[in-house]
Amino acid sequence: MHQPLRIALLSYRSKAHSGGQGIYIRHLSRELAALGHDVEVISGPPYPPLDAGPRLTKVPSLDLYREPDPFRVPRPSEFRSPIDVYEFLSMCTGAFPEPLTFSMRARRLLSKRPAAQQPDIIHDNQTLGYGMVLMEKQGLPVVATIHHPITVDKSLELASANLRRKFMIHRWYSFLRMQRRVAQRMPEILTVSESSGVDIAASFGVDQERITVVPLGVEHDVFVPPTTPRVPGRIVTTASADVPLKGLVPLLEALAKLRTERDVHLIVVGSLREGGATEETLERLDLHDAVEFRSDVAESDLVELFGSAQVAVVPSLYEGFSLPAVEIMACATPLVATNAGALPEVVGPDGEAALRVEPGDPQALAVAIGQILDDDDLAARLGATGRKRVIENYTWSVVAARTADWYRRCIAERAEAAATAPAKTTMSKT
Repeated sequence: MHQPLRIALLSYRSKAHSGGQGIYIRHLSRELAALGHDVEVISGPPYPPLDAGPRLTKVPSLDLYREPDPFRVPRPSEFRSPIDVYEFLSMCTGAFPEPLTFSMRARRLLSKRPAAQQPDIIHDNQTLGYGMVLMEKQGLPVVATIHHPITVDKSLELASANLRRKFMIHRWYSFLRMQRRVAQRMPEILTVSESSGVDIAASFGVDQERITVVPLGVEHDVFVPPTTPRVPGRIVTTASADVPLKGLVPLLEALAKLRTERDVHLIVVGSLREGGATEETLERLDLHDAVEFRSDVAESDLVELFGSAQVAVVPSLYEGFSLPAVEIMACATPLVATNAGALPEVVGPDGEAALRVEPGDPQALAVAIGQILDDDDLAARLGATGRKRVIENYTWSVVAARTADWYRRCIAERAEAAATAPAKTTMSKT
């Protein structure tokens, strides 16, 4: 019987309903606590809504990107430390300082605790700030999850940007130099797919042997098939951010093709970025009346929305895993997904649990979506197989158990290294 572990989960921001970080933290922390572990979530804003079991330690920041006033100017009374000053000045120059500043605040918080109150393992959720390196130097047991290297996001944004925008992108993603250096210093890294593991090794220069794969999960008893009829012609997709990575522009172009023959309507779970490529495409193709954006969707509403769709689409140009794909399959909603990144791993062979197309191909998207809209038997078969695939492969209880096994291995390897270090030093002096 294994002894329970004291686990600290670190997340620099934990948005509840979109983006993988908050979802990952919420469900992993709950299931680790259900296994009997003592779980503390240490998070910057926005804070995660935790279930019963884990406890939340809030790490306040200036919260410079909060809605509805992103890039805000704080009141003088809000500045409480040199870290706050650095955070604001970095934002003013177009950088994204949160990974660094959160890591320094988390390190300061943990360093003040007596040894008896230190966690057995500190699990960073893709912060990869220099504070993690300082924790490691202090002897604190730090490991990290990297969902995928953000270098991919940067490359895709640069590919579609003008000269002025490229300068801004380079400045915003300047934190990647830090993340690369920190990733190389992490003794062990967890990721969510074989595809991401390969990309992390290539982009961040991390030894592949230090990377372990544990896929993400879904609340299969929450994301369930609908009990009411699906809405004819309704297509659903998700976009945690309105960026080229999510493939919204090719999907909109596919929607324009479909509208010439069918009565279809697209709902995007996400918000529209003013002046971005998606807005320009809506104008160019005259699609405003056929597309609806819904942001800050509660989980229960998301389940209902996925279940109401006649077809769902993950049109991404890259995915390190894709929680939406798994949630959609759990709702037995027929899915069209691209062959980008880890999506082939997640959805399986073409034609079984999803129809797969090449990324960035509007014609292929239109054909695949049209096939499902026109063939009820195909739609039912894809939905049923998708649900079955989720139950067999993607549940949070399994994710937590595998992650806890990884913790124990990391702790054992760390103890072994510490035990043999003095012997190696003695031998080198003789």
